[in-house]
Amino acid sequence: MSTVAASALTPLTALAEGGGHHNSLSPFLTGFGALGGLLILLLIVTRFNRD
Repeated sequence: MSTVAASALTPLTALAEGGGHHNSLSPFLTGFGALGGLLILLLIVTRFNRD
C-alpha cells in the first residue's frame, strides 16, 4: 500500500470507529418526513397525470 493511501485511510478509520450518531436527528422524524414528502410527490404526480 502506498503512503498516500495509508495516510488517507488513517482518518477514515478513525471516523468510522467514532459511531457517527448525531443526537439532534431523530431517525423516526427523518423517516416519517421522507415518507410524507414522497407521498406528497406521489399525490402531485398522480393528479397531473391526465392521459
